[in-house]
Amino acid sequence: MMAATKRIALGVMAAALVAGATGCTGLGAGPGGSGPGAVNGAAGEKKKAAEAAPKRVFRAIGDGSTAFTGVQPKQPAVERLAVGQKPPQFVVFSWDGAGEDSQRLFSHFREVGKKYNASMTYFLSGVYLLPEAKRAQYDPPKHNAGSSDIGFNDTEGVRNTLTQLRGAWEDGNEIGTHFNGHFCGKDGGVGTWSVEEWKSEIAQAKSFVKSWKSNAPLLKAEKPLPFDYDKELVGGRTPCLEGRENMVAAARTMGFRYDSSGVNDQVWPAKKNGIWDLSMQLVPVPGRDFETLSMDYNFMFNQSGTTKGDPEKHEFWGNQMRDGLLQAFDRAYKGNRAPLIIGNHFESWNGGTYMRAIEETIAAVCTKEEVRCVSFRQLADWLDAQDPAVLAKLRTLKVGQAPKAGWPAFLKAGAASASEAPAAAAGNPAGR
Repeated sequence: MMAATKRIALGVMAAALVAGATGCTGLGAGPGGSGPGAVNGAAGEKKKAAEAAPKRVFRAIGDGSTAFTGVQPKQPAVERLAVGQKPPQFVVFSWDGAGEDSQRLFSHFREVGKKYNASMTYFLSGVYLLPEAKRAQYDPPKHNAGSSDIGFNDTEGVRNTLTQLRGAWEDGNEIGTHFNGHFCGKDGGVGTWSVEEWKSEIAQAKSFVKSWKSNAPLLKAEKPLPFDYDKELVGGRTPCLEGRENMVAAARTMGFRYDSSGVNDQVWPAKKNGIWDLSMQLVPVPGRDFETLSMDYNFMFNQSGTTKGDPEKHEFWGNQMRDGLLQAFDRAYKGNRAPLIIGNHFESWNGGTYMRAIEETIAAVCTKEEVRCVSFRQLADWLDAQDPAVLAKLRTLKVGQAPKAGWPAFLKAGAASASEAPAAAAGNPAGR
């Protein structure tokens, strides 16, 4: 738990506004030069490799908007920690309301992820696959049909977002949900919705992904999304981090395995109400005496209070966010190894300085030894594979606390007795 002298500055979450080199290997001849035997041998090796590779399948689903294409490519092997083994340092970069607009930040960060071997989670807002002309298809709780605080998309915006969603999944990333209309506040916001209303919202978020061909007939010739969204969708983050309790109550009956809508310290996660609590975390703000949420919006809120602050301070603000995230990384990496969870939006707030900060953070941390930059789904897979007693022992470590006697001794036999373990950190009440 943080020192009592620190203040916590979370800010008020706002809508995430989104408007809508292949390597070449030569044939080596080896002894005998470039004779036909060398070429045939290489061809034979290629044939063997092709036969050994898993065969891709294709089964259209519904109106052909989605399809089952087999196991998702580029997924890491999931292994249980050996006795006494130090945990890897997980880092999750995630994006609220993921969609491709004129800024092309979705496509840009896909390339960043490939460059630094970082899988990420893209929380899609379902209405980004619903054209404006079909807005009446969305019937949000406590609002008129066709309402949305983030608008809808045009046909080209739907097409561009589909292109990025296909590529992101094939790159090994996760497609989660940021739900639909992004309603916040006391006047019909998501925090006022019942469990049944949340079930409706989740079902509609799925339906817009599963039926975009029907809703956007001009795009019928486009390729389907290469996944079954009923199986792909296993987690999300609520708008403005509101309405979490009832959302989780609904979502755990609809296939969700995790939620990232709360506020945590940098400690090892646990299951809450039946699913993994993979909330964002409180991280340092260098030069200030408080910590803030590990999200671009919250740094912006605490620095300028506006998306268009003093241009002369843009570079400083971006550096401050980057350095705060790096400090948070270092205290986990050298301390308790708790997964670091970071949230963002595809926005150019304060001159795009937060996008630069995130890219520089990815470059700095995802290239380090024993670091795995993963999606939430991949993190949940790893957590599910571990000995529950080992996870319970890891949760006894406080923020930044490394085992005094080293990792082998700390995890030598899974869970130690309560008398051997340090006192558990108290949960931070903010955002609960």
